[in-house]
Amino acid sequence: MNTRHKWLAAMTVMLAALLFVLYEFVTAAAQNVKLVREMENGAGHPSDKRVILISQEQNTPYWQMLEQGVAEAADELGIGVEYWAPYRTNPEEQINLLAKAIAAKPDAVLIQGIKGDPYDRLIDQAEEAGIAVVTVDSDAPESKRLAYVGTDNLAAGRLLGELVAGGEETHGSIGVIISSPEADNQQLRLKGFRSVVESADGYTIAAIGQSKLSRIEAARQTVEMLTAHPEISTMVGLSGLDAPGIAEGVKVAGRTDVRVFGFDDLEATREAIAAGSVAATVVQQPKMIGQEAIRLLNRYFAGESVSDISYTPFTVLNGSNLNGTEDGSGQGEAP
Repeated sequence: MNTRHKWLAAMTVMLAALLFVLYEFVTAAAQNVKLVREMENGAGHPSDKRVILISQEQNTPYWQMLEQGVAEAADELGIGVEYWAPYRTNPEEQINLLAKAIAAKPDAVLIQGIKGDPYDRLIDQAEEAGIAVVTVDSDAPESKRLAYVGTDNLAAGRLLGELVAGGEETHGSIGVIISSPEADNQQLRLKGFRSVVESADGYTIAAIGQSKLSRIEAARQTVEMLTAHPEISTMVGLSGLDAPGIAEGVKVAGRTDVRVFGFDDLEATREAIAAGSVAATVVQQPKMIGQEAIRLLNRYFAGESVSDISYTPFTVLNGSNLNGTEDGSGQGEAP
C-alpha cells in the first residue's frame, strides 16, 4: 500500500470515528435524561423487588445484549430493573454509581467486578446493608458479593491461546489488545492466553495495548504496535470491539500477513470473518448471563440457597461455522 492509499484509509477511519462518536453522543444524552429521572423518582414500577444494573458503558453491544437478557427474565419474574451506566468506560464513575445505588436502597445490584479495595469495600457495604450484589461479566472475588454469573474467563483465554498456537502458523510474535487493566475478566483472559502461547514453541508476546472498549482506539493501538514491532504476525483482542478494530488497523498499516483473533460475536466481527480479515472469535453469551443473574436473584429472594459462581457457555466462531449459528450465542461450553 503506497503512502497516498494509507492516507486515504486513515482519513476514512477518522471520518467513520467522528460519525460514530456523534451518534453515541446523541443516544447517550437521551439515556442520561432517563437515568436522572429514574434516580430522582425512585423505582417507578409495580414490582416488590427492585434491582439496579450498572453496566460498564452505554451503547456497547455486549452490554446491550446482557441488558436484554436481564429485561426479559425480569419481566417474566415480575422484578423491576433500572439501568445505569457511564457514557464511556470509567472505573471511577462505576464506583460512584455503585455508591449512589447503595444510597438508593434497592433489593439488589448487578455490577461488573472491578479490581481494587475501594470497589470491594462498597460491595461489602451493600451486602451489610442487606443489598444483594451479583457480579456479571467480571468478578470481584475478594469482596462479599453474593455470586458471580458469567464466562469462565481463565478458560476462555486458554481457548483463545489454543486457537492461536494450534493454527497453521507454528511460531510467531503476538500483539495483544485488552480493554482495561482494571477489569478482572481481561486479566484472567490474558493469564489463560499467556499460559498457552508461552508454553508453545516459538511464540512470544511482543506488546500489550489498551483499547478502552473503543474500536477506533483498538485500530490506533494496532497501527502503533505493528509499526514498533514489525515482526508481529498475530494480533488478538480480549474484548468485543477489539477484533474489528484490529482488522482495520492491520489494513491501515498495509499488512496482509497478520492473523487476527478476538472475543464476542458482533456484526462487524462476523463481517470481518467472512472477509477473511479475522480468523476466529471466542463467543460469550451475554444475553444468557443477564437472564441467569436475574433468575439467581429470584431464587435468592425466595429464600433459596444459590451458588456463588455460575459459569455460562462459550464457543468458537470462525469461517467454517459462520453461517451455522443463528445468533452467534454459541452452541455449548468450550473444553
